[in-house]
This record gives sequence, C-alpha cells and structure tokens, in this order.
Amino acid sequence: MLYTKKSLSILVRKNIRKYRLIRNYSLQELADKADLTHGYVRDLECLTLDKTPTLKTLGKFANALDIEIKYLFDESVFDE
Repeated sequence: MLYTKKSLSILVRKNIRKYRLIRNYSLQELADKADLTHGYVRDLECLTLDKTPTLKTLGKFANALDIEIKYLFDESVFDE
C-alpha cells in the first residue's frame, strides 16, 4: 500500500476515535487526559477537516488512551 500524509492522517484519526469509544471517553474526557482542547479533539475526529496531529500529540493520545503509539497506526478493518 502507498501511504500518503492524508491516508496516514485519516488512519490515525479513525484509530483515536475507535480507542476513545472503546474506553468510553467523551471528547472532553479524552481532551482532559491528553492535555488538549475539546475543540482540537472534536476537529481531529471530523474527517472532513484537514488536521494532522504531530508525533508529540500522538504520544499524548497514546498515553491518554493507555495504548502503545503503534496501535494508532493499526490498519485493521473498521466497522464504520
């Protein structure tokens, strides 16, 4: 598979949402745990917006979700 910035960004953003829902966190709870704003997390999950988190921010999400950062790049099939 050929990876582009956009395809990787969408993959990571879908996984952030997936793990947020698995943990049963609201957008605000995840934002608080990751030390980010509610608006940033909301916009990140909105795939129609062009947002790409930095590696530092991915680390914050991984820590907040209590997962290894590699799981944010998991390509398993989504039920969505």
